[in-house]
Amino acid sequence: MSISKKQAEVSVDTASIRDYTTPLRNADDKLLAELGYKAEFKREFSMIETIAFAFSIMGVVASVASTFSFPLVSGGHVGMVWGWLIPCFFVMAVASSMAELVSSMPTSAGLYYFSAKLAPPKYSALASWITGWANITGQVTLVCSIDFTCAQMIATAIAVSSDGAMIVSSGATYGILLVILFTHGLVCSAATNVLARLNLFYVIINGKSHFLPIVGTTIAAIIALLVCSGDNKVSTKDAFTMFENNTGWSNNGWAFLLAFTAPMWTLTGYDSAAHISEEVAGAQRTAPIAILVGVFGTQVLGWLLFIACSFATTSVTNLLTGALPLPMGQLFLDVLGKRGMLTIWSFIIVVQFVTGAAQGVDASRVVFAFARDNALPGSHWWKRINRHTQTPVNAVWLVMAGAAVCGLLGFSAAALSSLAGASVIGLYVSYATPIFLRITSGRDKLVPGTFSLGRWYMPIGIIAVAWVSFIVVLLLFPPTQTATPAGMNYAVVIIMGVFVFASISWVVSAHKWFHGPIKNIDEPRSSLEGKEL
Repeated sequence: MSISKKQAEVSVDTASIRDYTTPLRNADDKLLAELGYKAEFKREFSMIETIAFAFSIMGVVASVASTFSFPLVSGGHVGMVWGWLIPCFFVMAVASSMAELVSSMPTSAGLYYFSAKLAPPKYSALASWITGWANITGQVTLVCSIDFTCAQMIATAIAVSSDGAMIVSSGATYGILLVILFTHGLVCSAATNVLARLNLFYVIINGKSHFLPIVGTTIAAIIALLVCSGDNKVSTKDAFTMFENNTGWSNNGWAFLLAFTAPMWTLTGYDSAAHISEEVAGAQRTAPIAILVGVFGTQVLGWLLFIACSFATTSVTNLLTGALPLPMGQLFLDVLGKRGMLTIWSFIIVVQFVTGAAQGVDASRVVFAFARDNALPGSHWWKRINRHTQTPVNAVWLVMAGAAVCGLLGFSAAALSSLAGASVIGLYVSYATPIFLRITSGRDKLVPGTFSLGRWYMPIGIIAVAWVSFIVVLLLFPPTQTATPAGMNYAVVIIMGVFVFASISWVVSAHKWFHGPIKNIDEPRSSLEGKEL
């Protein structure tokens, strides 16, 4: 259903809107009123800025640099090329299903709102509760994992610039993480128009403009690896077919599957288009386009970059045993030399920094929305909008504090595996829950928006839910067959900790007072009377 058709259904006169809400000046705000919320943000994200925002959170070149170790360990060249490509098809099914939901219900409440609307009335609140807590878990750990890898990138640059004389310790890396989180807290507290311009700047740096889909840092990295490696490249056959199992798992098939961690961690956060939809002009059309373009663009660029890495990698073992915190830094150093490596690495650090800022905005909007429905301890603090910036500043700093706590995992040997696993599991559980409800109890409940899958929603939804079920189990396993306390996958600790807390809270008290998303706007009689949120 298009926005214009929904406008006709809503039929809210201007005087009525003025009576019940802050002025709803366009069709977006009228639709938001129908969904039960008053407009509290300024709609200053344009189409290109919204696409940039979704694209920036995935930050392809920086994300590949951060997670390069996963395919190196889990398959070598095969892990790089096919370990990235295979999950892309299934992630697109998830993204397409989500785009349909966002187009129908563009609200910052996002996924847990979708679950509440699509679940059977008896279980609406519980579905919303599960989805909301899963999403917040994924959001906060994703902020931490992005900023943690940004700290590792800085540590890598320090090691290279000092010719190995300065190796940053785990404690110092955690200190860098805290500085990055504090800086992101300041950035994410800024006004919406500042954030929109920041992400447009990111697009130019990362490689996207109005007319050229592939430019910037990502293309520079691809060209640099292919050209500067000269004749010192592996053959085409080896680049696409050479398999090396360095995981410690005896089964090669299982070892290869663990390479999926890289694309799954990179291809997260695209629900950001839903969480900022109350700040977007033409949200029913813009938000789903941002999701689909962002995901597809990231998939293509990421695959091309991994292919370039595969050709340029002449020894997987040397990259894994290098002294630098991130193997991608060692690859650039081997291929480009010190000066070339530091040049391109500085751009990658900028990309990762802005990626973390964008994710911080996204996470704060989730916290704000969940608190707006009184679902968090101290909700009255976290749902406050700063009167100067018109942004949820308190929610921003709660996210940064939570990420700082999660960052303590940086002292373990498997820090990135733990943080990446926890963020992917939390986010994809929250993605899959409303999709599952869409293909079951919600088959006849969804009012299609501008973007609709039509009759294909069912097979696409089934593929999406099946894939998420598989990937959640996969990412709970340790990176090696013999786990030690220092090297175990702590994702299970984070996920189970939140699950236990949320479950006990629900059983003890939340089921009595949490009833799912609540309206913060009086219902205009002409269109909303008798409707449940």
